[in-house]
Amino acid sequence: MAVPASLSTTTICTPTLTHRSVNHTRSSHLPSFSHNKPFCILRRRQPSSTTVVAAAVPFDLSPPPIDHDLYDDMAIAGAKVSEDWVIETFNNDEEALDAAENGTVAVDLSHYGRIRVSGDDRIQFLHNQSTANFEALSEGRGCDTVFVTPTARTIDIAQAWIMKTAVTLVVSPSTSESISKMLNKYIFFADKVEIQDISDKTCLFAIVGPKSNQVMMDLNLGDLIGQPYGSHKHYSVDGNPVTVAVGSVISEEGFSLLMPPAAAGLIWKTLLSHGATPMGSNAWETYRIIQGRPAPGSELTDEFNVLEAGLWNAISVNKGCYKGQETIARLITYDGIKQKLWGIQLSSVVEPGSPITVEGKKVGKLTSYTGGNKGNEHFGLGYIKKKAASKGDTVVVGDNVSGTVVDVPYLARQHPLVLSSKQ
Repeated sequence: MAVPASLSTTTICTPTLTHRSVNHTRSSHLPSFSHNKPFCILRRRQPSSTTVVAAAVPFDLSPPPIDHDLYDDMAIAGAKVSEDWVIETFNNDEEALDAAENGTVAVDLSHYGRIRVSGDDRIQFLHNQSTANFEALSEGRGCDTVFVTPTARTIDIAQAWIMKTAVTLVVSPSTSESISKMLNKYIFFADKVEIQDISDKTCLFAIVGPKSNQVMMDLNLGDLIGQPYGSHKHYSVDGNPVTVAVGSVISEEGFSLLMPPAAAGLIWKTLLSHGATPMGSNAWETYRIIQGRPAPGSELTDEFNVLEAGLWNAISVNKGCYKGQETIARLITYDGIKQKLWGIQLSSVVEPGSPITVEGKKVGKLTSYTGGNKGNEHFGLGYIKKKAASKGDTVVVGDNVSGTVVDVPYLARQHPLVLSSKQ
């Protein structure tokens, strides 16, 4: 399938919030599906090769023919694909990290979870189950929200997109199943809410970097540039619904693209044809740490609360009762935030979990580490007691690794709240 010079002229139409059925001629090896009949492309693991097969599962639109599989194409192009179908690397990690800072990268984030919350009570339900003010959002907007325990310990940050008949949540790879189960647990008999994990029915790409806007302009998607974080519109690519949103799971900058598997190959090739450098998950993890975005299992655990993690932009303090609200209010009212998440420039390699000390006294814990772009740009994230160190101070990590406390972009964009503000 030839890659179009621009989605604007051959594959993409003006934004629409209504999906329409499209008739396609299907390959003989795929079953015939009619509009609103179930479909999906499911991945089946084979001993020595990757295979794509068709199976019936719920979805909204019938797919066009599939000539070949995206992951097969990536493997042929030199990508390393894990047994869990994660693109680990394109063997270009240094180039990709440089492009993230100076150009544009395209990242396959399909291993992240996607949860669809539908039903008449979906907005009020999510409003009560997470930290953001969903009732203040209208269709076509979005936000970050945090799922927390009753004591405000962090579970995960989710991107939320408010669509016409549902809210789509993008969550971390490790939390999709547990968050789905948790949400289902809190649906009461009279609630009109349905939770559906659509991770296997969709693909998710992100484009990030200072030249991302130019790629959007080239694809005739410039109407999203400058829109608030989480804003999104729906398009059609070869008859397939594609949602394009402002921001990614790491940054308020860049863009996210949600699509059915049938459209993934063409869209991926088109992004690369317009100058985006492919990035694998290994480089993405390095980029996450450098940007300072907390992750489950590292910065987001039962050890730390949502305010210590610095996730202020995802929190409403005046929207009424929600899980963790009382603890969050007390922490703000009585200045109970005892530690803070920082970036740390390190002099050498050090293991996550290592203690952070000042003058021989333990004051914190390193939660993530990366060697940086070239493997010798040692950098980490860690929690440090507020009165022990701040920006520019020197700390010791592990046995004898020197570190300098620094700001990181993701956390620097957060704006602390007070109870009297209207959120």
